[in-house]
Amino acid sequence: MAFTPLHDRVLVRRVESDEKTKGGLIIPDSAKEKPAEGIVVSCGEGARKDSGELIPMGVTDGDHILFGKWSGTEVTIDGEELLIMKESDILGIIADKAAAKAA
Repeated sequence: MAFTPLHDRVLVRRVESDEKTKGGLIIPDSAKEKPAEGIVVSCGEGARKDSGELIPMGVTDGDHILFGKWSGTEVTIDGEELLIMKESDILGIIADKAAAKAA
């Protein structure tokens, strides 16, 4: 992929939601909401303080994250729909999936 986010921006790939409820009902595409979970594809280097000192990013490539419903800007890169958002739009890292990724 020929895209690198700048500053404190993050490129995110949405994770598709389940097509069934826990009770076994199938959810049609028209009723699905866009998922608010994703995987970090790439990160910028981080924000800078007024003094010029770099503030490192709190997320890294491959982290499984949760973000706000209206967060980010949708873009298409190499035919794939992705989101670009500021690091501050990320609500948190999903630890179970991050640990599974590391194992």
